[in-house]
Amino acid sequence: MKRENFSEWYLKTIFDNELAEYGPIKGTIVFKPYGYRIWEKIQKYLDGEIKKLGGQNVYFPIFIPESFFNREKEHLEGFSPEVAVVSYAGGEELIEKLIVRPTSETIMYPIVAEWIKSYRDLPLIINQWTNVVRWEKRPFPFLRNTEFLWQEGHSFHSYHQDAKRMVFNALEMYTQTYQRYLGIYGIAGKKSASEKFAGALDTYTYEVLMPDGKALQGCTSHDLGQNFSKVFSLRFQDKGGKLKYVWQTSWGFTTRSIGALVAIHGDDKGLILPPTVSPYQIVIIPIIKKTDQRQIDQYIANLVKRLNNYDIYIDRSDKTPGYKFNYWEAKGVPLRIEIGISEVKNDIVTCFRRDNSQKFKLSHQELAKNLDDIFDEILNNLFLKSKKYTENNIYLIDDYALFKKVINRKRGFFKIFWCENYQCEKRIKDETKATSRCLPLNSPEEIGKCIVCGKSAKHRWLFAQSY
Repeated sequence: MKRENFSEWYLKTIFDNELAEYGPIKGTIVFKPYGYRIWEKIQKYLDGEIKKLGGQNVYFPIFIPESFFNREKEHLEGFSPEVAVVSYAGGEELIEKLIVRPTSETIMYPIVAEWIKSYRDLPLIINQWTNVVRWEKRPFPFLRNTEFLWQEGHSFHSYHQDAKRMVFNALEMYTQTYQRYLGIYGIAGKKSASEKFAGALDTYTYEVLMPDGKALQGCTSHDLGQNFSKVFSLRFQDKGGKLKYVWQTSWGFTTRSIGALVAIHGDDKGLILPPTVSPYQIVIIPIIKKTDQRQIDQYIANLVKRLNNYDIYIDRSDKTPGYKFNYWEAKGVPLRIEIGISEVKNDIVTCFRRDNSQKFKLSHQELAKNLDDIFDEILNNLFLKSKKYTENNIYLIDDYALFKKVINRKRGFFKIFWCENYQCEKRIKDETKATSRCLPLNSPEEIGKCIVCGKSAKHRWLFAQSY
């Protein structure tokens, strides 16, 4: 079903397994406890990584005065089609309209400008966990929501080289989060001029190939240069006493990562979750006859005590074991443990791995000793599957007519020579619905011709249809 109709499978998997449900307003979703717990685990991990980079958490208002938002022209033009505007509140028309936060640069920077006076105040790295609103015309749960959750980091530096270092540090943090925490392979690279963040000098991304062959922008990290600092008077006094504008970055990671988790790892039975983010890492299924209950309960209690560092759920419901097996497989729990009187008598546990459907038996002691290795192997297995799928769907094409035929027949990442002229990029988008996703990091210079106009091109860019 996943292969035949990805969209239908994806929605069924999300809703049947209680990650979310539709909200009353188009493009909004309600995070149910099981789905929000995944986000909490991602948030906890990423928050720690941000703090390792020197970040401090803050919170700024959701409403932005229209005059603030309009001050950076490129930013205004880039976000205007997506913004929600409040013009009436408190029983009366507002003198100045309020923009509901699509991103926070324009509400943060006039305030932060008061915090920075001297080079001694720099670097300043702040981050907030919040919601944002971007009015989506074609919403799709988690992947494109009108309202979504994210973290957005912002940094302020004395020198451009320090700001650029922060851009790549943030990008590397996100890359490691996807690969080593979520088990999702992707390609990091630089966005084209037309696809970069509105108001940035450069934007960098981590592009993920979804099971339907479309690309998903997994995160972004922006070199803002001094574009915003000049508009919002973000200045500092350097060591020589001169006033200078700060150099800035911003970077963000969103709940669309949950959509990527569902889509990339799941199968026709439902979710497959990495142990790092699964609400429960282990589910224990007691298989009990009345005469055996006391022995089995004691055995389980001893096991849970031994495994007290893990998230464990004991399913004591009155459903049949077969029903429970299917239910928790669909929920994607990485490891199922079955315990009946046979396990008690032989001092073993019967285990089932969700990622590869492997069933095996271990002693109490062996399970406790090897559990971290088992979980590491599950995560690595999911990552390697994701990597193999992506690498098998990257195509090098040098003929535009062939490119148009192939992209209509099969989707994936297409590495093509492009002259970096906007008109050629626009023609590709108009004729194939494919957009430039990124120039992969450390791409070698090559001698080639633009696939569209035939002019000289020195890099192969990644193009794909996208969400």
